[in-house]
Amino acid sequence: MHYSWIRSIVLWPFTILYRTGVWIRNVLFDLEFLKSKSFDMPIISVGNLAVGGTGKTPHIEYLIRLLQNTTSLAVLSRGYKRKTSGFLLADGKSTSKQIGDEPYQIHLNFPNIPIAVDADRVHGVECLSKSDDIKIDTVLLDDAYQHRRIRPGLNILLTDYNHLFVFDRLLPLGRLREPSGRKDRADIVIVTKTPDGVSPMDLRVISSQLELHPFQKLFFSTFVYGDLIPFFKQDDEEINNIPFSSLTDDDTILLVSGIANPDMLIDALKRKSKQLTYLSYDDHHQFTSGDINQIKKKYQTLAEGATRCIIVTTQKDAARFSAMTLPDEIKISLYVLPIEVKFLNDNHELFNQTIINYVRTNKRNSIFSKK
Repeated sequence: MHYSWIRSIVLWPFTILYRTGVWIRNVLFDLEFLKSKSFDMPIISVGNLAVGGTGKTPHIEYLIRLLQNTTSLAVLSRGYKRKTSGFLLADGKSTSKQIGDEPYQIHLNFPNIPIAVDADRVHGVECLSKSDDIKIDTVLLDDAYQHRRIRPGLNILLTDYNHLFVFDRLLPLGRLREPSGRKDRADIVIVTKTPDGVSPMDLRVISSQLELHPFQKLFFSTFVYGDLIPFFKQDDEEINNIPFSSLTDDDTILLVSGIANPDMLIDALKRKSKQLTYLSYDDHHQFTSGDINQIKKKYQTLAEGATRCIIVTTQKDAARFSAMTLPDEIKISLYVLPIEVKFLNDNHELFNQTIINYVRTNKRNSIFSKK
């Protein structure tokens, strides 16, 4: 408690300065001294008010699955922590270091969807729309809620069930990049990582706490986990997927993750096996040879006498492992756990129709329009 009190005093002046800078910037955009650009095509933004950990990538992938067969779709991301700059369109030779681990994950999962990165979203959309190699008519913007130089036609705001923005504070005291009142720019708000089985009363309480406007639609989503996929499986190797539902207390699991908030994943694995050990690294952590040695030693210790010992990681982390040289015993034991979004209370139909209606209304030559 004493440390928390000292920390608040030390960081409070910096939070005031940060709040002032954010307020000035937003006012300049609100009064149109700083301009926002619109495009004559559907632009859907998925972002948050807080720093990381709300599940943007799985929600982007949900939208891709929804739209990929009925519209010429592209995804544009900043490419956080990539080692390149400017506009870059992913191809078969792209690496996570070139385009960022999250765009790289999306590119691996959807190789036929154009995935581009550009810190300047306006420039990025212009490059996509002018490209001779691809023809697009809808763009998904990943993590662009604060990028106000572009005006999306549909703004989706995510907030973590366990870290609602209404109870958070601005950086550096809290995790918010903008004050919670800036939720007003959102057309759709999704409370992510909602526990399965949460009571209707709890959902109503959260709905009241968020204080949304009548024009804003609220949805609750959670994560579902797919079969564990061997990351280094070769075509000639007979290494099968491990159904997530088949995990038991007989399985010894080493979870390796470098994501912002692994709590939900840890809880899900704990419900499957009591023999869970986890090594947690910072979000977007770039694994080193020292980290690999640590993982190897931990695995060797856990594997002694175990019925089955596996290393589990996320798709986001696997994108960074792909560029590393790993020991054989890690290669054959490393499994990737896919994550997908599920909407609660069968509200996926309402969400899907909201997205489809927006695309249909704003796309002159879309398949939706012809239907």
